[in-house]
Amino acid sequence: MISVTGAFAVKRAPRLTEVTTPAHDRPSGSGIAFAAVAYVLWGFLPVLFFALRESSAVEIVAWRIVLSLVFCALLITVTRSWPKLVAILRDRRTMLALSLAAVFILVNWSVYVFASVSGHVVEASLGYFTNPIVTVLLGVIVLRERLRPLQWTALAVSAIAVLVIAIGYGSFPWIALTLAFSFGFYGLVKKRVGPTADAVSGLTIETAVLVPAAAVVLVVIAATSGLSFGQLGTGHALLTLSLGVATAVPLILFAAAARRLPLIYIGLAQYIAPILQLIVGVVVLHEAMPPERWVGFGVVWLALIILTVDMLRHANRQRGAALPEATGAP
Repeated sequence: MISVTGAFAVKRAPRLTEVTTPAHDRPSGSGIAFAAVAYVLWGFLPVLFFALRESSAVEIVAWRIVLSLVFCALLITVTRSWPKLVAILRDRRTMLALSLAAVFILVNWSVYVFASVSGHVVEASLGYFTNPIVTVLLGVIVLRERLRPLQWTALAVSAIAVLVIAIGYGSFPWIALTLAFSFGFYGLVKKRVGPTADAVSGLTIETAVLVPAAAVVLVVIAATSGLSFGQLGTGHALLTLSLGVATAVPLILFAAAARRLPLIYIGLAQYIAPILQLIVGVVVLHEAMPPERWVGFGVVWLALIILTVDMLRHANRQRGAALPEATGAP
């Protein structure tokens, strides 16, 4: 980060906005637009999966992997980024990290698609509401980070929320927690990779790692129950083919936003997706939302408010220190 000492070497007290929002940390309009569109697309992704519900969740995930790799390969060809990708392939540590990330994103995609086609979009949204809290928890457990008092408060409130939601659901909210933790571990691995692999190159390698298994799954489905692709009409086939675009485009937009925005704006923008998922689940797909679920969600939102307030205060004190990185994509 560029020092701002010289900028305020005049003999007057700087205004608060000058201190807390240096020029290089001010958000650009294009960055905000890219972030908003990325998270809106992620928010409406369950609609696409629900439209493909006549296919099994396993088949949808397999096609998503294969078609994402195809689309990313085309992007790399168009942008002439093959040398960059080859350099990553030669970096053993980065390859191991991306292979591990591929495992976590496979779990995340599988559970998310299952939730979307089986009437659990509301619970999926809960998982992504919980993700920032899980990210903080992983920082304590894995990275041995020290938490501030308000962060501990947010974790305690979130633990109460899990209990309230479990009682409200009548069962353990495994979909929400699996999504939150798989996403959290995915983000942790990607953070370790850092800038070594950009969004498109990273997704290309991750899907390439998973393609052999996806191909086997598609072959087995074709040999047993039969693939739904091409058997359920042109519309269904076109929607299936769109899975690669629907996966890669939000990631590219997010990467563009991350280069133009302070992380604090990215961190706040990540709430757009689960809010839209909740709306889709309740309004569009008519999933049940009894009072006890609203109470559980309310407790989660309280934890997020506490966490956000703490992060904003810390950002002001650190002149640009940000919220935990938005760590992945559904």
